[in-house]
Amino acid sequence: MRKNIYILLFIVVFGHFTNAVAQTITIKGRIFDKETAEPIPFATFSLYSSDSVLVTGGIADMNGAFEVSSNTGAYYGLVQVVSYRNRFVPLKRYTQAVTDLGKIELVADVKTLSEVVVSAERSLMQMDLDKRIFNVSEDLSNVGRNAVEILDNLPSIVVDQDGGVSLRGSQNVRILIDGKPSGLAGISSTDALQALQGSMIERIEVVTNPSVRYEAEGNAGIINIILKKERQDGLNAVIEGTVAHPFNAGISTNMNFRKKKINYFLNYSSNYRERPGRASLYQEFTPGDTLYFTRSTRDFLRTGWSHNFRVGTDITINDRNTLTAAFLINVGDNSNLTDIIYRDYNVFDELGRIVERYDREKENEKNFEYTLSYEKLFKQEGRKLMFYGQYRDNVEVENSSILQRAVLNPNPDDNLDNPQRSYNEEAERNTLLQLDYIHPFNGGKGKFEAGYRGTLRQIQTDYSVEEFINNTEWVNYRNFSNTFQYDENIQALYALVGNHMGKISYELGLRMEYTDIRTELLDGLNLGGLEPINNKSYINFFPSIHTNYHINNNNSVQVSYSRRVSRPGFWSLNPFSSFSDARNIRIGNPDIDPEFTDSYETGYLANGDTHSFYGGVYYRYTTDATERITLPPVNDTTFSKPVNLGIERFYGVEFNISKDFTKWWTVNGNANFFRAITEGEFEGQTFDRDTYTWNSRVSNRFSLGRRTNLQATVFYRAPQQTTQGRREAFYTFDLGFTKDIFKSKATFSLNVRDVFNTRIFRSISEGDDFYFRNRFQRTFTTITASLVFRINQRKAGDKENKNGERDGFDQDFDN
Repeated sequence: MRKNIYILLFIVVFGHFTNAVAQTITIKGRIFDKETAEPIPFATFSLYSSDSVLVTGGIADMNGAFEVSSNTGAYYGLVQVVSYRNRFVPLKRYTQAVTDLGKIELVADVKTLSEVVVSAERSLMQMDLDKRIFNVSEDLSNVGRNAVEILDNLPSIVVDQDGGVSLRGSQNVRILIDGKPSGLAGISSTDALQALQGSMIERIEVVTNPSVRYEAEGNAGIINIILKKERQDGLNAVIEGTVAHPFNAGISTNMNFRKKKINYFLNYSSNYRERPGRASLYQEFTPGDTLYFTRSTRDFLRTGWSHNFRVGTDITINDRNTLTAAFLINVGDNSNLTDIIYRDYNVFDELGRIVERYDREKENEKNFEYTLSYEKLFKQEGRKLMFYGQYRDNVEVENSSILQRAVLNPNPDDNLDNPQRSYNEEAERNTLLQLDYIHPFNGGKGKFEAGYRGTLRQIQTDYSVEEFINNTEWVNYRNFSNTFQYDENIQALYALVGNHMGKISYELGLRMEYTDIRTELLDGLNLGGLEPINNKSYINFFPSIHTNYHINNNNSVQVSYSRRVSRPGFWSLNPFSSFSDARNIRIGNPDIDPEFTDSYETGYLANGDTHSFYGGVYYRYTTDATERITLPPVNDTTFSKPVNLGIERFYGVEFNISKDFTKWWTVNGNANFFRAITEGEFEGQTFDRDTYTWNSRVSNRFSLGRRTNLQATVFYRAPQQTTQGRREAFYTFDLGFTKDIFKSKATFSLNVRDVFNTRIFRSISEGDDFYFRNRFQRTFTTITASLVFRINQRKAGDKENKNGERDGFDQDFDN
């Protein structure tokens, strides 16, 4: 009996002891980006025992919040997410029922980036609900490049001969700076982006299927360029000097000074560039029963200075209120020299006339941008109110002196020796107001988001062409001179709800935009009999759906849908556009309508210890598809203008893969295959196409030891049919080299772009009365050397051990 009592007592005591020892505990926290202070969704938190055995883990929700449960004991944590450095939570004993680790801040993993296209290819593997991120600031091949050249180095993005940016085969892409429109993206082209030096860029976000929180503009998606803005305490700076051949010299600095609640940041770059290029054009005209030919060659040189200055301050009023003010000025002083030689032949291929045309253009540009933003945090975690205001004032002035003369002319009455000149002043004023509110629910796993955005935009151009007749007076060319006014008013409201349930996360949203566009031809000859005043007003609704299924910590699937719009740009509406080539003139069309696109996409992301893989399929259906077509020639002059053709269908498959074969060799590859079908007509003529094409980029990264790296990249673009012909294939090969010096306080870089000088754009255009063959080389092989100095900044690439301490070669440079 007593023995049974002892046994029962032992069981009760042991059971109580076991229950005490095995008491369940909860560990929670939130994960943030240290630089942007934004939450990082879907990061993984793993809990390890003191002997490094994985105990449990969880995935953060859209607000960066995570929660795991285990028994009392000694553990350390590990936070992981693609494109960020791993963060260890120090080893400690957990006995409380609930332990809140608070904010855990992560730093972008630029070492990983430096091991993959400087891992740009791997960094793009970070997959949020609606975007992919490319950290380009450490890419060897980006040293000394401007924003356009960097974009041309990213997967799925191609820059054409005119500097136009395409995403997945479409130029209807919206380019933003820090999430907003900016004068740095240019008034109506990418010219301003060529003055934005890569040293000012931190990362680039590519949003192929944007949610309703973004403006609806851009059928193919959004490219968001994030500028550098340090937030570390004290004084921090990076200074870079660059020199290149063909001649290019520049210097830039990015610095900040933070003391207590005030942070000052400054970016400045100055660059002088000489960029030569050349082109040739064969034109065959067959009007009626006649036949004649023209062969022309064009040599051009773009040269001049550009300066970018950006300064601002973050004022932390208190823990819940932050005010940011910034000012940006971009100044450009450029010269464009163009020499064209026309050679005209008759039906027997006999040379009949030679005409030389010399264009000397001076281009001055000033962009001023003022921004003010305010953020208010509420007591409820994740709830916040944000306001953003921006005013831009941009002016571009172009003056050209043109001399055209006949070297060989059998017709003495055809006088071509009179000098000509053109003047173009283009001014833009833009006001943007935006208000966003985020309200979390479901314990922080879900959120409701709503906002307003209003933009008022005014552009006016004063364009004139004159000829000096008989050395006595300047006479205006009415066919090419005009004053054109463009007014745009867009008002938008949106609402978005998202939630995270187990392995599934989703976002559903709806955006309403009211658009009012008015164009007026204030002065000039009305080509085509169009109305001098055009008004277009419409209200449209743009839904978006994004879902993610997280199979496990390393695998996820995304399905998304969005509706987008592409409104005709300013120069697409202006009936007068250019006079640089008097025989091949680009004009606008004030009567074209916006394009509307329904976009669908499904993607799969897998991450392993030595590899990353993304594969996706997409489909876009566009109505009122716009295409720039070449009109039937008039004598020996051709005009091209944009028109609404009909519908366009895009079917695409995209792959991105990164593989570490060894500790010193990493390969990154990207391929985009698509089929484009266009069905439409203009003035009774059919413009259909059905083309299959693809482009691919492969980069090899080699770590040679002693902080020395080598990178080799090959890009190929396959042939592609157009509505009036085809574009030919081309390939390029780039090399990059970096070496850390002065105890890693500085880095020397050397890269060669287009080693074999093969980046040549070739195309064929043809119609009932013409056949054109074009060859265009925007620039030649470029060799660039750069030296970067860091002041109070640690070279990216350090890690932390499980006790929360840093290790690595640069530990003594930490702040």
